Amino acid sequence: MRIGVHPNNLHLRLARLWPGAFADLQPIFVSYAEGRDTAALLESGDIDLGGTGSTPPLEADIRGLGVEYVAASAPRPANGAIFVRRDSSIGSVAELKGRRISLIDGSFHTYLLARSLEGEGLSLPDVERVESGARDALADLLEGRVDAWVAMSPRLEKALERDDVRSIVRCGAAIPNRSLFWTLQRNGLSATETRAIVSELSRIGTEIAADPRAAARLLASGDRSGSGDRGGSGDRGGTDIDAWEKVVRSRDFTVVPINDEIIAEQQEEADTLLRHGHFDTPIVLKRSLETTK
Repeated sequence: MRIGVHPNNLHLRLARLWPGAFADLQPIFVSYAEGRDTAALLESGDIDLGGTGSTPPLEADIRGLGVEYVAASAPRPANGAIFVRRDSSIGSVAELKGRRISLIDGSFHTYLLARSLEGEGLSLPDVERVESGARDALADLLEGRVDAWVAMSPRLEKALERDDVRSIVRCGAAIPNRSLFWTLQRNGLSATETRAIVSELSRIGTEIAADPRAAARLLASGDRSGSGDRGGSGDRGGTDIDAWEKVVRSRDFTVVPINDEIIAEQQEEADTLLRHGHFDTPIVLKRSLETTK
């Protein structure tokens, strides 16, 4: 099985380094730059399974690719935030109207921004979205090229320790922020394969939680050896073991099979992004296979 790995899905990033991971599925781990590339790689057959935030599979469904959800992480409320400069006049999300916001558009950043704005009676067209891509978004913020920055781990933890930026909203106040593990229906994963994927993701997650220092050591050694993925959304500056341990401890690595609660969350996101004009057609998600067996 070809399993896609990009820098911002730490579960699969660790799975690639974890002893014996997915052994029964004869895994081939395929590195790529960022989560937004997942749909194209699944469509071309370069990978059979990917892991992203909640938005990329919806983007794939909009393209008519026929997403099949396999598993999901627990909510990760600490894994995203919107930052402004410490000396900025912006004191709340309501004051983002008309401002330039740096983000990875089409990732969960878009949903976090949309839900945060919606809570203040605003919508995505009320701000200017600036694609961060391969840019150094923190430098853009500090040097005034943007007014706010949507950040995620591991750069988020580093930003929280700085005295020249401050957060105005955290993920947990706006969205569930799960990792989703998914494929396309055309790839034809069997029920046996999907159960094996869920089982392995769960096992690895349990072992990560039991020894976060070991997980941090693997992530740090991967960075130093150059085996870590490279891409615009990754950790450009490198992260040491202590910093990685904080990241690992900050999240719940529990993984569960797809169920109706998670499908309902995805439907709410699809409907929200439609309201905000990010999508121009509605998406109607089907009930999960897990709950119809």
